Amino acid sequence: MYEERASRLSGAVVWVNAPGEDGSGRVLPDGCMDLLWHEGRLLVAGPDTHAYVTQGVPGVWVGLRFSPGTAPAFLGVPAHELLDRRVELSELWPASVVRRLRGRVEAAAEPAAALEEIALERAAAPDPLLGRLVQALDEGRPVGAVADELGVGVRRLHRRSRDAFGYGPKTLARVLRMQRALSLARGGIPLAETAVRAGYADQPHLSREVRELAGLPLTGLLR
Repeated sequence: MYEERASRLSGAVVWVNAPGEDGSGRVLPDGCMDLLWHEGRLLVAGPDTHAYVTQGVPGVWVGLRFSPGTAPAFLGVPAHELLDRRVELSELWPASVVRRLRGRVEAAAEPAAALEEIALERAAAPDPLLGRLVQALDEGRPVGAVADELGVGVRRLHRRSRDAFGYGPKTLARVLRMQRALSLARGGIPLAETAVRAGYADQPHLSREVRELAGLPLTGLLR
């Protein structure tokens, strides 16, 4: 069973997941990074360029999902160093600090609330440029036009995107577009209309992109 709620940290989501007996699941790319708690361990889920399939890890997972581009400032590590990776927090921070934080979460009545408090204490102010970039790309605007609007060169925007999101703005745009399409399709919008409204050339284009990023056809995800 999966549950989530909005966090007091701006744009973030706190979630709890108790998967089925085999612990299997499919985490789709969304431009975000997560701070995770599982069986006494603190971990970080880096940004994904394709679906991350979980297998054979039962038990309750607790997480805080940062809004796109905000986790690297909290972690002190560029996002591209964690691309398509799950790592122990102790690989990024001093072991003594992680032990202390682990103790806080273990002692808490609600581990999710403890994770949220840790994030609130250590999170940096969001970069307004990154927020404007995510909004513009999520609206389907071309990367070159967005760079001009933000007053930065395309190469500089690419560097900043890799540090913040793990990949360049074109990949981020693809990920956000897929998420738009999934939201529309799950809301009952016919697939042909979903493709147009999400910004794809046509339904076959939508199908190819979803299969490449998610590892399943769109109909399979919807089921």
